[in-house]
Amino acid sequence: MENKGLLFIPDISGFTKFVNETEIDHSRLIIQELLETLINTNELGLEISEIEGDAILFYKFGETPNLQALYKQVEKMFVEFHKHLVAYEHSRFCQCHACKSAVQLTLKVITHYGEFTGYNVRNFNKLIGKDIIVAHQLLKNDIEQHEYWLVTHSLAQDQPPSNLTNWMEWSSSAKKTDQGEIPFHYTQLTQLKNEVPASSMPLLELSKKTKVLSLTDTYDTDIITLFHATGDFTYRSRWQIGVEKVEEISHYLPRIGMRSKFTLDNGQSFVYASSYTYQSDKIEFSETDEKKKSTLYFTLETIDRQKTRLTIDFYVKKGFPTPLLFKLNQKKKMEADLQKSLAKLHVLLKEIPSFAIDN
Repeated sequence: MENKGLLFIPDISGFTKFVNETEIDHSRLIIQELLETLINTNELGLEISEIEGDAILFYKFGETPNLQALYKQVEKMFVEFHKHLVAYEHSRFCQCHACKSAVQLTLKVITHYGEFTGYNVRNFNKLIGKDIIVAHQLLKNDIEQHEYWLVTHSLAQDQPPSNLTNWMEWSSSAKKTDQGEIPFHYTQLTQLKNEVPASSMPLLELSKKTKVLSLTDTYDTDIITLFHATGDFTYRSRWQIGVEKVEEISHYLPRIGMRSKFTLDNGQSFVYASSYTYQSDKIEFSETDEKKKSTLYFTLETIDRQKTRLTIDFYVKKGFPTPLLFKLNQKKKMEADLQKSLAKLHVLLKEIPSFAIDN
């Protein structure tokens, strides 16, 4: 049995169209997060042979796996995949086509049992064998919808799997190849997606805070470019006084709940993105320290096509003595630093590209 085992391929459907028609950088990061989600939900002890763009080739040598356990693995991956997409749709900052289209991606899973072996090329373990070819050929089939679980006869014999779950309905088909037909059963997984709960977002509780500082300036640029300049941490150290570096430590793309480490000229601070709202002429977002003691709130408002107003408000916790201590010990310096920061932002906007959205 040492050369026989399970081949398990989750494949992100819609990937090719997604990459060809949308912004390549953000689509790449979205797919990267989704592939990591699939890897993190591996509960069967599957090994990874390789990541193939929009798919992962998992394998596990040994006896034919129990179909109930195999379904639980499919279910786990599919549900967590769509939970991630739903969460991103409700929390994302970006309005580019790639980010807005991400929620439309879905997942199909190919499972096959057969004979194959591995060989090493430097640090990579590659698989070889006719059943490796079979598994990949099954990715291209005549199933119209693209969120299904496919099981070959090597796993389920002639009869579709039964008694896995009440809603599951199976169909049968075959893939024609040069070596003959490969019969298989498949079932749609749409029901699982329909049951994915809405994601809960962390709440920004400004009612428990009081505004202690507010500064405003106007910039000769469109609202989207100004949002990138202020909200993209790549640029933060180039305009905000006291910030030397910002590292995103929980996600690849900005969203509500994203945690970041700020390296400051007087130490470090951990903050999370605590809110975000988008309208074509008004964008608001905020950053709150992890202990929820203070919040920096950004409001961007379109004046005309190439003029945008930025307001930065600073909030601290209500109740004696926090606001009083801020006024006595920190307000003057922070106000001066933010004034300098707003001035530096004018310079930065002359150095970065325009991110204006063509409507």
